[in-house]
Amino acid sequence: MDAEHNSFVIHFGRLTDPRLKRKRRHPLINIITITVLAVIAGAEGWTDVERFGKAKRAWLSTFLELPNGIPSHDTFGRFFGLLNPVEFQQSFINWTREIHEKAEGSVAFDGKTARRSHDANKNKRAIHIVSAWATDSGIALGQVKVDDKSNEITAIPELLKLVDVKDCLVTSDAMGCQREIAQAVVEAGGDYLLAVKGNQETLHEDIQQEFKEAQAQNFAHMDCEYHETIDKGHGRIEQRQYWYTSDIQGLGTLEQWPGLSAMVRCRSTRTVKGQTSVEDRYFITSNKSRPGQTVAAAIRAHWGIENKLHWVLDIAFSEDQCRIRTGYAAENFATIRKLALTALNTNKSRTGGVKAKRLQAAWDTDYLKEMFMRI
Repeated sequence: MDAEHNSFVIHFGRLTDPRLKRKRRHPLINIITITVLAVIAGAEGWTDVERFGKAKRAWLSTFLELPNGIPSHDTFGRFFGLLNPVEFQQSFINWTREIHEKAEGSVAFDGKTARRSHDANKNKRAIHIVSAWATDSGIALGQVKVDDKSNEITAIPELLKLVDVKDCLVTSDAMGCQREIAQAVVEAGGDYLLAVKGNQETLHEDIQQEFKEAQAQNFAHMDCEYHETIDKGHGRIEQRQYWYTSDIQGLGTLEQWPGLSAMVRCRSTRTVKGQTSVEDRYFITSNKSRPGQTVAAAIRAHWGIENKLHWVLDIAFSEDQCRIRTGYAAENFATIRKLALTALNTNKSRTGGVKAKRLQAAWDTDYLKEMFMRI
């Protein structure tokens, strides 16, 4: 197996080794490669990684030089606790760009807390990470850790500097509905689609009023695109109605939002066990070229970051149960999980969910080898 020219080895082999030279018994690329392969195959901590390495040592030695065998779990932990997470994340982004075509369609931005990464004894809070998710391809494009004294509002612009969203529709929940974020998306060459709630009180009230008045007149004086979907399953029926309009001159805060060109109302009517509830949600967008139906699809696709990334990280990778927390290790291990998930999602030679594919990778060395060669 030619590991030397593997894109993974090329990108991650360039990382700055954080260890003192006299303590480098194991090559940097060995530590990273063994860890990623172990996590693909089901490892959830440093002890698991060490056990994987020892169990697969003969196989690993066919493409890695192992002059001092397999590192101990303490060595893995110390290394990733010291490794610069920003540099590691940049290598991940560069690698993703090479193995995957440029993101198209919509890119969802959202945050998640790794709940067990806190350390009460050291007064260390659990890390909160904002991720960018390509909804069409199901690929994590990058992540940024939120500073302890900050929030997603400052992290999203930093992530926008790292990932390529040119010509994409960037979606965010109400936390991301900020003028600075809208400006950052426009400057990056994309369009924004932002949920509007009470944190933008005036804007929220204006949009509500515009649609209320328009509906009272049966939309006679508002030029709208209308789209509707109906989902049924598990005893639930949900109708989603979308009204998309560029008739936004009545918005008093219009001039404060860069490139703002349209607003959207999404009405969800859900019936479960005979009980019906109705919820209206509102959005603003700078989109000028996509039809309203595409924007409606992006609104729904945004939640893919919850059930195809965050939920998978919890259920298939047990992220919320992971107690890795020393130094930068928690942030770096979050990157490793996304790296493993990308490898699993981009390999289509096996069927099944992520958890099933991880089991297959643990059982079948040929499958694991196939994934390594493709990454």
